[in-house]
Amino acid sequence: MTYKAPLDGVTVLDLSRVLAGPYATQRLADLGATVIKVEKPGEGDETRSWGPPWQPGDGQSSYFTALNRGKRSIAIDFGKPKGLELIMRLAETADVVIHNLRPGTAERLGLGYGDLTKVNPRLILCRITGFGDGRQPLSRPGYDLVVQAESGLMAITGEPDGGPSKLGVAITDVLTGLEAATAVLAGLIERDRTGLGVDIEVSLLDSALAALVNVGQGALAEDAEPQRFGNAHPSIVPYQPFGTSDGDVVIAASNDGLWVKLCEALRLPDLAHDPRFATNPDRVANRTELTRLLGLKLATEPSEHWMAVLSAAGVPCGHVLGVKEAIVAAASAGQAATVVLEGGTEVIGPPARFRGVQAHATSSPPDLGEHTDEVLGGLGLGVEEISALKAGRVVS
Repeated sequence: MTYKAPLDGVTVLDLSRVLAGPYATQRLADLGATVIKVEKPGEGDETRSWGPPWQPGDGQSSYFTALNRGKRSIAIDFGKPKGLELIMRLAETADVVIHNLRPGTAERLGLGYGDLTKVNPRLILCRITGFGDGRQPLSRPGYDLVVQAESGLMAITGEPDGGPSKLGVAITDVLTGLEAATAVLAGLIERDRTGLGVDIEVSLLDSALAALVNVGQGALAEDAEPQRFGNAHPSIVPYQPFGTSDGDVVIAASNDGLWVKLCEALRLPDLAHDPRFATNPDRVANRTELTRLLGLKLATEPSEHWMAVLSAAGVPCGHVLGVKEAIVAAASAGQAATVVLEGGTEVIGPPARFRGVQAHATSSPPDLGEHTDEVLGGLGLGVEEISALKAGRVVS
């Protein structure tokens, strides 16, 4: 049977830029949606210029490449009357519109939910904001670094005796993109049930707060600020990296049974029966001494030795790998983490597989305005009108 992508036939009009919105629409493109990316003529999405690093061959920024495969790019300034008119015409036949304009901007431009559903009552609008529609000041821009700071993520990340630290990727943008894509999929299901469109709003701050999960709930339960534990875990011990004679391994003994297996594998049977470490709450209470004793033992042999010993005993463990090492290791384990797009660009692929097939868009990220002629021609615009629009000669 020929594979058909789950979102085949769904059209997404993408008015977003930078990371959260483009990440959401790329996920939808990976699932088969037709994504029309609208960019400002002559400038485009600013991530096009966010380099180095640059992609070999086409010179595209790696940042832009990571977020925009499988899309069609058109160059339209929807801040001008003619551009707005064209966006509204595209919205007539679209299923989804996604934007990350500041609260109030879409309504001022004439792109609010009420405006869009006048031309298409079945349209799903997903608005990505920094801090949410109802929080003051309403026009405050959302940046990942600021949201990591104000959500508590930064406060719980870092070494106990050091300062707060951000994560190595713009995690609140990524989380928001996933939340937005999930909400859009739910909106499509609701539209099938009601026949009407849906107005969705997802913020970076709310996405980051939701991602605090057990740490956030712990703060509510104890009415206190959580501590930083570095690479250790606040509620599970041992669950952290340990130095070996030539590197580091992580050990995740997350229950009492695994703790006993760990002690047996390390030939430390007395620790398994030591009342200070008998249960996980005991180990948490005595983490300093426990990790000291384990560290002394693990430092006596190289990482490969302990990986073999612990794996044979069924104790969860792993190497601390670099990013490139991790990509190569995933492929060497039998299932590649990357896919090669048309034109030869290699990218990290999406994790989902349908009936054993990894769903992903196959085309490389588009050049700025690459599909303007094709898309606007489909609206009935002639060659001269499209050329004038692209040259900025049509302003009304």
